[in-house]
Amino acid sequence: MLRQVTLHQLRLFAGLARHMSMTRAAAEAHVTPSAFSIQIKQLSEGLGQPLHEQVGKRLFLTEAGRAVAAASRDVLERLDHLGMELAEMQGLKRGGVRVAMITTAKYFATRLIGDFCRAYPDVDFALEVVNREQILERMRQNLDDLYIMGQAPEGMDVVVAPFADNPLVVLAPAEHPLCEARAIPASRLEREPFILREPGSGTRQATERYFAEHAIRPSTRMTLGSDETIKQAVAAGLGLAVLSRHVLTPGAAEGLRELDVEGFPILRRWRVVHLADKRLSPLARAFLTLLKEQRPPRSAPGEAAAPTADAGPPLAR
Repeated sequence: MLRQVTLHQLRLFAGLARHMSMTRAAAEAHVTPSAFSIQIKQLSEGLGQPLHEQVGKRLFLTEAGRAVAAASRDVLERLDHLGMELAEMQGLKRGGVRVAMITTAKYFATRLIGDFCRAYPDVDFALEVVNREQILERMRQNLDDLYIMGQAPEGMDVVVAPFADNPLVVLAPAEHPLCEARAIPASRLEREPFILREPGSGTRQATERYFAEHAIRPSTRMTLGSDETIKQAVAAGLGLAVLSRHVLTPGAAEGLRELDVEGFPILRRWRVVHLADKRLSPLARAFLTLLKEQRPPRSAPGEAAAPTADAGPPLAR
C-alpha cells in the first residue's frame, strides 16, 4: 500500500493540510487545481482511505488524513535535515531559509533580507508576512525556521533573541490641530477617536496598557488588522493611531504626522524566535546571526527616557 505513495503526493498533501483549500494549496505548489486534485485522489486510493471531506464550502481532514498530514510533515522535515547535513559536509552555502514575520517588521526587515540574499545569492529565501495569530499558528505547525515578532509567545518552548528597538508612536493626520503642540498630556487623547490594531496584537496590547496606566478611555472608532489600512484611515482623518515608527518609511508617511505625546515613544523590542528543538540549517543560523548583530536604531534627541512596554534588561548599545 505505502509503496504506491510518492514524495510528490506527500508534499502536496502537506500543503493541503496547511491551507485547507485545494485552490490555495495548488497555487503554492505551482500546479493546476485539477492536477492537484488528481494527485490527492491517487494518494487516497493508494492508501485505501478517504483523506478529506467537503462540508458545504469547507474542507476537513478525516482521521486518516490527519495521520497522513503528520507523517508528511515528519518525512519532509527529515529530508530537510538530510539536506542540511549534506550541505554542512560539503561546506555549501546554498539551500533554503523559511522566515515568518509580523506585518510591521516588513518595514525594516526586508532590507536585512536583501543584504542576506546578496551575501548568499544561491539561497532560496521563503518569507511569510502575517499577523500575530497567524504567526503563532505557523509556530505550532513548525512551518518555518525563524520568526520575527515583537512579543515572544507564551507557553511554547522557544529560543528568543531581542535584536532591535521598535518604538511605538501616536500618529495623526497631517492637518490635525495637535500636530504643532508639544508635550501633549495623555488626558488630551481621551477626546480623540482611535483606530486600533486587532485584539491580540502586541501593538494593541501596548496601547491598551498605556491607556490603563494613564487612566484614560479614548473612544475606538474602528479596529483594523493592517498597518497600511490604519495609516490610510488616519491620513483620511478618521482618528489617531498608535503604530511602530518603522511604518513611517520614506515615501510612506504622506498625510501623517507623529505627535509629541506624554509617555511616547513606547519602546518595544523586535525579537527573533525559533522553536527550541528546531535544528537550524547553516543558512538559517547565518541569518539569525545577521539579525542578532543589528544595533538598535538610535533614539532621536529627547527620547532616551522613553518608557518600555517590555520587561527585561535593555539591549546593549
